[in-house]
Amino acid sequence: MIYQQIDRDLIEMAEGSDEALRDIYAEIDRICLHNSDRILSAFVKNRVSYADFSDINGYGNFDSGRDKLESMFAEILGCQDALVRPQICSGTNALYLVFSALLKHGDTMISLTGTPYDSLQEMIGLYGDSSQSLKAHGISYEQIDLKDGGFDEEKIIDRLKRKDVRLAEIQRSRGYSSRPSLNIDQIGHIIERIREVNKDVIIMVDNCYGELVEEREPGHVGADIIAGSLMKNLGGGIASTGGYIAGRSDLVAMVAERLTAPGIGKEQGANFNLNNSFFKGLFMAPGAVRSALKTAVFSAYMLEKLGYLNVSPRYDEKRTDIIQTVELSSRENLVRFAQGIQEASPIDSYVKVTPAPMPGYPFDEVMACGSFTQGSTIELSADAPVIEPYNLYMQGGLTLEYGKLAILSAIMRMRQGA
Repeated sequence: MIYQQIDRDLIEMAEGSDEALRDIYAEIDRICLHNSDRILSAFVKNRVSYADFSDINGYGNFDSGRDKLESMFAEILGCQDALVRPQICSGTNALYLVFSALLKHGDTMISLTGTPYDSLQEMIGLYGDSSQSLKAHGISYEQIDLKDGGFDEEKIIDRLKRKDVRLAEIQRSRGYSSRPSLNIDQIGHIIERIREVNKDVIIMVDNCYGELVEEREPGHVGADIIAGSLMKNLGGGIASTGGYIAGRSDLVAMVAERLTAPGIGKEQGANFNLNNSFFKGLFMAPGAVRSALKTAVFSAYMLEKLGYLNVSPRYDEKRTDIIQTVELSSRENLVRFAQGIQEASPIDSYVKVTPAPMPGYPFDEVMACGSFTQGSTIELSADAPVIEPYNLYMQGGLTLEYGKLAILSAIMRMRQGA
């Protein structure tokens, strides 16, 4: 029994956390109810029926379930249209579809949030020599770093006044960096300012890890197109693959033609008998996100109580995504913490986590992900590049109870290795 192996002082701290975190948990519950209402209303409005779960194979023509699902995603995300497909294998894949569909030779894209997430860097062409990178296709890249944890508004406005940028990209979540994630109010404000000087630039938001954490999505505050993975928040821990792109109808149509072919667009694409799990995952998503948030708050509380100073967000800070980070100071602590998460996972608990290369990442990575869906990050996982200052990134947790057990296991693993 995992719980019986935990030191008594940690158990007492964990038992006291529910009272200490009561008000924070209550606010998470309130947002969950709000988003559950939005999603349930979308199910009712779109008249979802059992027939919409039918397996449509081959070309995938005339899939009413797929059409309803995409209509619901668009509505929930504050957009005109959406593309929700099992053929999109990851969030990175969804982002590349957007970039490659909307950017052509000679275009310029600009990141408004500094250096992007590691797996996007090779895609853009910041490193590596892929013949399919944006750089290899003649697309120019620029970036404006964040300032004091937020957008460098003055630089962004000055740059976009020139009206020679095709696409401006915002990464909502921190990725592998120490900067804070960006909330919907911040995103909405910068979009409003951009539109004062440039009405034509496409504003794209990488929405990974942020869906249903707040009451609104980037589409509600003016983003032209957003993208994410169903192995994160909106899959609810049920969807076993897939991703989405949502936004303006004309832009989604272009991305659909990149996914399939010109002239085909959204009209084809077999569902691999996954409609049921996609609908069910969306239905369960608010509860899964609530559990992930509570797990993150609990982990931050415990680590702060144990004296770890660089915990972000702090347990009582407002959150806009499900990611929790902590600086563990040493390679040994980083590896041991990940090992403790893996040892308290339902799948592959016997696997010993060690640093190793990972496709799409420039450094050796340590990753704990004993999940039912490979690579799922709405299920509890922990990963990090094995470089100083040894920041660990955690996300997910389908229930708070399982999350508590895994966090306690990880803390014990560090303590035993000391």
